[in-house]
Amino acid sequence: MGKILPRPVHASGPPATRTARTLATAVAAPFLALAALALVLLAGVGPALAQDTQGVRGTLNNAGERVEGAVITAELDGKVVGEAVSDATGAFAISVPEPGDYIIKLDLESLPEGVTVREEGGDERPVTVRPGAVSPALFVLGEGNRETTGDAERALQLFVRGLQFGLVIAMGAIGLSLIFGTTGLTNFAHGEFLTGGAIAAYFFNVTVGMNLIPATLCALVVGAVFGYLIDKGLWGPLRRRGTGLIAALVVSIGLSLVLRYLYLYFIGGSSRSYAQYATQQPLNLGPISIPPRDLIIMGLSALVLTVVGVALIKTRLGKATRAVADNPSLAATSGIDVERVINVVWVIGTALAVLGGVFLALSQQVSYLLGFQILLLLFAGVTLGGLGTAFGALVGSLVIGIFTQMSTLVIPAELQNVGALVVLILILVVRPQGILGRAERVG
Repeated sequence: MGKILPRPVHASGPPATRTARTLATAVAAPFLALAALALVLLAGVGPALAQDTQGVRGTLNNAGERVEGAVITAELDGKVVGEAVSDATGAFAISVPEPGDYIIKLDLESLPEGVTVREEGGDERPVTVRPGAVSPALFVLGEGNRETTGDAERALQLFVRGLQFGLVIAMGAIGLSLIFGTTGLTNFAHGEFLTGGAIAAYFFNVTVGMNLIPATLCALVVGAVFGYLIDKGLWGPLRRRGTGLIAALVVSIGLSLVLRYLYLYFIGGSSRSYAQYATQQPLNLGPISIPPRDLIIMGLSALVLTVVGVALIKTRLGKATRAVADNPSLAATSGIDVERVINVVWVIGTALAVLGGVFLALSQQVSYLLGFQILLLLFAGVTLGGLGTAFGALVGSLVIGIFTQMSTLVIPAELQNVGALVVLILILVVRPQGILGRAERVG
């Protein structure tokens, strides 16, 4: 691997510094370039609820036209406990007195002439409201009823959802794979990095009052700094002391527990939504119905992952990273500053996890268990694709994401993650090195 390096990469020399800056700029540039586009494409949510107030909100959209003046009510145990009227943007927000299972009703007589719900019974939506959380309520409007979606259309819809979910998983899995490849560490705290990114973006978005897009950029900076400090302050000293991988794994479990319960202490156990883009009327692209934010998430994820992949192949730092992952001792004798490379990998891997956490919280909600709930899927994506290979992590994550969604065609949604892990076990029985991993001799 050392032969592919045109020149030795030194931590203290200007070339390594310039390369690190180039790679960081390459990763951030596409996100900044699409930020303005996202501001245009993503619709605001209109009326806002007070912080720490639970409620329901949504947007009424009929073939691209906002529906104003519609009456929406919230019922609890058959009693109306809240009411709202959609504004000029079609948005509505209802505060509810307590957490619980509500029925959100749309008054069909308040809709404009010729506009109704597309399906029978579509004027009522069951919504579960958690303490301090704002839950979405979506009504599908149109002219008359629409036939029930067929199996082929549903499969296509689930495939698109799985593709989005797989790309989001890949954001975290690639960072996890890079860290494993360069250090050998199985980092059980990586899921908490996703959670921390979602919480940091929520802080800048809701508490500080920034729009979600600049709030996400600030969260990326916080995540990158945290990745640098955690490697310098914890993992670096452990490496220099010669701490074994098993002991380091136990330390990562302890770090995971510490971070998780710090999140619980500061934000509580309730789920929360971002101030923007939490609810959107979906776009109908043929048989596929998808909110605009999900299109942006897929586009940004694909672009960032592509840039990271190209950087690993083309840049000197990327080649040095692959050299360290292949043989750290040989890389060091070739003039590569192994510690500097590992430190940069921690920075980039944590930043990718932060971005993945924000995207995941947009599709779900901000919760102190957000990253922990998908940690096994992150490991499944990394293991399925091939341990220590970034491209394998991408492929494995896409397989896991698509399978978890499409499996609901035949099994209950509650078992979709279990099904993905079963498939992982079966594939590894046949190909233990994973999809893109290399077979190794044992003994």
